[in-house]
Amino acid sequence: MRNLVISLLTLTALAAAPVHAEEAAGAQQPKLEIGGGGRPVGEAWSRSPIFAEHGIAATAHPLASQIAIDILKKGGSAVDAAIAANAALGLMEPTGNGIGGDLFAIIWDPKTEKLYGLNGSGKSPMGTSYDQFVAQLDGRDSIPPFGPLPVTVPGTVDGWFEMHGKFGKLSMADILAPTIAYAREGHPVAPVIGYYFAGNLKRFEENLDMIGDFANARATYFANGAPKAGEIFKNPDLGNTLNQIATGGRDAFYKGDIAKTMDSYFKRIGGNLRYADFAAHSSKWVEPGCVDYRKGYELCELPPNSQGFAALQMANILKNVDLAQWPRGSAEVLHYITEAKRLAFEDVARFYADPDMSPAPLEWLLSDAYGQERFALIDPAKASPEFGPGEPKLEGEGDTTYLTVADKDGMMVSLIQSNYRGMGSGLVADGLGFMFQDRGELYSLDPNHPNVYAAGKRPFQTIIPAFMKKNGKPFMSFGLMGGGMQPQGHVQVMINMVDYGMNLQEAGDAARLNHDGGRQPTQDLTGTGADLLGTLNVEPGISAATVERLKAMGHNVKVVSNGAMFGGYQAITQDLETGVYTGATEMRKDGQAIGY
Repeated sequence: MRNLVISLLTLTALAAAPVHAEEAAGAQQPKLEIGGGGRPVGEAWSRSPIFAEHGIAATAHPLASQIAIDILKKGGSAVDAAIAANAALGLMEPTGNGIGGDLFAIIWDPKTEKLYGLNGSGKSPMGTSYDQFVAQLDGRDSIPPFGPLPVTVPGTVDGWFEMHGKFGKLSMADILAPTIAYAREGHPVAPVIGYYFAGNLKRFEENLDMIGDFANARATYFANGAPKAGEIFKNPDLGNTLNQIATGGRDAFYKGDIAKTMDSYFKRIGGNLRYADFAAHSSKWVEPGCVDYRKGYELCELPPNSQGFAALQMANILKNVDLAQWPRGSAEVLHYITEAKRLAFEDVARFYADPDMSPAPLEWLLSDAYGQERFALIDPAKASPEFGPGEPKLEGEGDTTYLTVADKDGMMVSLIQSNYRGMGSGLVADGLGFMFQDRGELYSLDPNHPNVYAAGKRPFQTIIPAFMKKNGKPFMSFGLMGGGMQPQGHVQVMINMVDYGMNLQEAGDAARLNHDGGRQPTQDLTGTGADLLGTLNVEPGISAATVERLKAMGHNVKVVSNGAMFGGYQAITQDLETGVYTGATEMRKDGQAIGY
């Protein structure tokens, strides 16, 4: 029996969702004062996962999921379907992703019976040194989130072609055709995306001086204000850009007319990226790391410059305590998860960076011995005021979208893609129809930090896909978007399933915590000015009694009813005996899981 209490999600959380939807639309509606209905099976606060034999797609938009299924039915691979869905999301969910951003993926290939990792992140301008970059900050002590300074080379398109070259079946013209059609003909805006459109426009309007050129972005996305739920949205410029990519390949983007347009645009607005930066870009195939959790389950993530290994460090810490001895919504469980996150993120802030320039001691960070050492620092009765990073004991050298697709052959794709903060930098090149990412905001300015800005360097990345094995076999492709929420979200989903027996949908619907604070990879090595204790944000499904106990233990707890800060989850599992897939999607987003 599952050791689970209904306090994970209360009727308060169920009733709150429609209120937020109305707030997003700008309407004033009375509170409903009503809860949800009942269910014949499963938890009252969740819904059924879906089952399918031949394939499943789970994305943050129903139309993107449908496109992926259509590609699978045409004989495309899971990689083909994932690319098609990602392209669609760049059009339909530009509040979280697009071809102006970066991409990471984990792919299970049934032919070789191997996990493949792809790092599709871009670099800083090769012609801008650290000293030049600091001078351009004009006295700022941090990198701005908008305008040309945080823009790095977009890696998504090259990531598509790298995956397609290794695992694709259909032509890129067939894969991109549905999105090209929707871009030209239009599609209705989804409710949560409409909410984020309004929030992004507000932030852009408040920072026009920082952005500089906002005319193109306004014309592309906000010609009539923020698009609202149900409104038909078109982006013919993006359709034309995708058509060039479909016919001219990745070189159309990085070496052809699109690259020339981007070069001219950055010259015109005083940005640093040049044609040579786009022409020199390439993705990297990397080896995913995996750690044993318990009961035969392994969690797998991508190495730095992403933060994926933070989830592995958390798993290595938490496997030293039997969480199932307490109810899932108890203060004890939330306390251990929070302290494990704080410990892991201390190392993220100290070691995680572009491995080509600043290699991290990864084997040591993921060792069982180090996990035990870090676990020993947790006081079971109270929150520690401060943790520090570990010291290597070695000989020698010391908003976002997530989607997952599985096909009839057993291939599973875990893909995440983002422009970083909201829609990105606020910059749209002339006639191209997509916004550039602001990922470069995540460099440190401390010259001694591994993540310090340098010419031609990848920044620290928050976006991470995830995968789980069971007894060495492929089991689960999943992810959970949302900045620093991602590693702690991955671990919470894993705990929900492995320790508490939740099904795939319940594991994502259950109330979450999101600890915010501590040292950051963008700060100096001392973490000067950091809120070391941080804030423990929890959803209303965590009981009032648990909240009070956590406060008594020394945590700074905040109950947040808006699910926006708790990520967006999609997942697919495969039954190891029958091969039947199960799919689930995020209640906090607009998405849908579809199978056939």
